[in-house]
Amino acid sequence: MALAALCLLGLFSTEIADTDFWWHLKTGQYVVERRALPAPDPFSYTSELGPPAYPGEERVRYFNLTHEWLAQALWYLVYLAGGFPAVVLFKAVLLTGFCGLAGLLAARRSGEFWWGMAAAGAAASLAVLFRSDRPALVTFLLVAVFIWILERGRPLWALPVLSVVWANSHGGFFLGGVIVGAYAVASRRHWPLAALTVAASGLNPSHFRIVEVLLAYRKSYLTDTLIEWTRPPLWGPPYMFPVLLYASAAALLLAWRRVRLSDWLLFAVFSAASLAAFRNVMLTALLAPVLIATYLPWRLRLPRLAAPAAAAALAAALGAGIWQGQFFQLRAALWKFPSGAADFLLARGFTEPIFNTYELGGYLIWRLAPRYKVFIDGRALNENVYRDYQQALGQADRGVLNRHHAGVIVVNAIEYVSGVVYPLVLGLANQAETEWQLVYEDPQALVFLRHAPEQAPWLDKSRIAGHLETACRNYIERDPELCLCARTLGFLFWRAGDSARARRLFALYLASPHDPDPEAEAAWRRLGP
Repeated sequence: MALAALCLLGLFSTEIADTDFWWHLKTGQYVVERRALPAPDPFSYTSELGPPAYPGEERVRYFNLTHEWLAQALWYLVYLAGGFPAVVLFKAVLLTGFCGLAGLLAARRSGEFWWGMAAAGAAASLAVLFRSDRPALVTFLLVAVFIWILERGRPLWALPVLSVVWANSHGGFFLGGVIVGAYAVASRRHWPLAALTVAASGLNPSHFRIVEVLLAYRKSYLTDTLIEWTRPPLWGPPYMFPVLLYASAAALLLAWRRVRLSDWLLFAVFSAASLAAFRNVMLTALLAPVLIATYLPWRLRLPRLAAPAAAAALAAALGAGIWQGQFFQLRAALWKFPSGAADFLLARGFTEPIFNTYELGGYLIWRLAPRYKVFIDGRALNENVYRDYQQALGQADRGVLNRHHAGVIVVNAIEYVSGVVYPLVLGLANQAETEWQLVYEDPQALVFLRHAPEQAPWLDKSRIAGHLETACRNYIERDPELCLCARTLGFLFWRAGDSARARRLFALYLASPHDPDPEAEAAWRRLGP
């Protein structure tokens, strides 16, 4: 069990690579140092612009600014105590605790140690998709803690206290009331506890308006564009989600006569939530292995050699993870973020408003606030501004830049999941474009200045072609599965007549994991040696 815990800690100790982590960290710093909620928004100059795009947008904006303040402050305190290594380990502890509680629940229900080990591993198979340093990890762990306390029947007094902590750490806090309510319905007691738990959850900046906020979320175009709010596939990746969902449903149906009412209720709520949004599949990761261990009609009877064999396998996995550098990555993935561009802006002291890409906004908040404010970031605060952003970036609409008086552009040129090269960057790369000058370039970002002084060291825009290749290669070396940028650039440079660069990029793409792609293979062959 100790080896399994170490393996999980290593598995979840991935480098800080989530783009939203940085504004969470900066918000935590704001809360700790100022002892105030970050409302109105102190980090973006566009969040309050324009009329509401849908009814309730102002309430959603206030909720997004304030509902995670306690978790954000905690993350910042962890950072103060031990820097990025402490943050990575803190994330790993939260996720390991989540999987460990799934295992303890399964072992307690089934009476068998090996079911507990299997349940922890099954929970981890989905938890690996959520190794981001975000307050949502608090919800995942507290869902498991609430069920564990109610299963044991003690210490029940802790639930209202934890409910207050939860309600100020993440918007998923309403699940605490759902869980206690399910056990209260099933046992026909715990009603005072359920009422007190729900009442305690109202001690947060938005009080009991969480339902109103969630309904407003569903009206948001911006929310619909976020991957975490899309519905998970029922027959494809992440493959363990449909496996666990169907296996737990089968276990409940096979043993329907002896299934607890609380299990039926939690399965219905957790499954519905998981099917509604990808971000909720962790609920299935926790509950499904427990239900399978509880209700499947066979027991796990393993030979005596199972224990030493499992220990050897876990030790080997731990050693391999450490040797390959995949475990205990106690660092931030600064290769992904515009550290150099932030240094450049701070050194030059530009005074005009910044236009930045969505992905870079969080890091720029961390490095530049309060001296500079960003145009957009991952907090999803203003629907109309997001539409302006898409128009400027995806259609190279300079009118948006003019309307918002942007004088500095800080961008990554490529969206790495889709491999798309942003049209705004291609437009600015045109040598005939004289209004905007390239003043900084590295593999992470480009900086353009509208009113660059004559004495400024402008860069030749021909460097942007090399930047595109270097940035794509830099990303693929660290995440080979996100290789579509090489395909996109291969065709882009081929059409531009740069055959040598096109061939290099097609070769990089075809050497990376990808679906069958006869078109790219044919293009690579036509380009010749």
